[in-house]
Amino acid sequence: MSRTKTILIVLTSHAELGNTGRPTGFYLPEVAHPWKVFTEAGHRVDLASPKGGRPPASGVDTSDPVQKAFLEDPEMSAKLENTLRPEDVDPAGYDAVFFAGGHGTMWDFADNEALAGLGRDVYEAGGVVAALCHGPAALVGIRLSDGRPLVEGKRLTAFTNNEEAAIELTDVVPFALQTALEDLGAKHDGAANFSAHAVVDGRLVTGQNPASATDTALATVLALAGA
Repeated sequence: MSRTKTILIVLTSHAELGNTGRPTGFYLPEVAHPWKVFTEAGHRVDLASPKGGRPPASGVDTSDPVQKAFLEDPEMSAKLENTLRPEDVDPAGYDAVFFAGGHGTMWDFADNEALAGLGRDVYEAGGVVAALCHGPAALVGIRLSDGRPLVEGKRLTAFTNNEEAAIELTDVVPFALQTALEDLGAKHDGAANFSAHAVVDGRLVTGQNPASATDTALATVLALAGA
């Protein structure tokens, strides 16, 4: 039996969807469903966000028993109320970092140096870096110690340009996530709009959209077993 691993799920702190006047934040299903997979595999989960404290949530649906269980779990409820700041996280304490999605990530993940350093340190220590939907915005900022982008030459997936266009937010988000990753040398592998799709390249695990949450988490557990 594999030993218990510790996984840090990172949530966005950004609450406003551009200039639309609409709220955003981390997408709760992309946190709750991976949490279920991770804990059922015997692993421990902590939560972080760029600003710390309680981050804004979106996509909350308590008719989903998994989301309801996450919100009502005493340990996770306390961690959600007081998420860690990346500056206060010791990367050596984590076997994996999992960047959850939600459109808010497009504003506060890519240019956060502390978050990028955390991802780099976990990866270079032999850990797993995973990102889901818009969570791969964090990968845009991660450079390895030799200066190369983490994603350079890697197969991955993320919320696609076609999906962004389908929900009419191409002109709202600050950049095109798929394009930004490709510009860094990533080999983006997109599936049909809104279909479940996870991609593994060594210790980099990515998922395309909310439908990919469970598959991405399961792939993360497998990658951890081999790390």
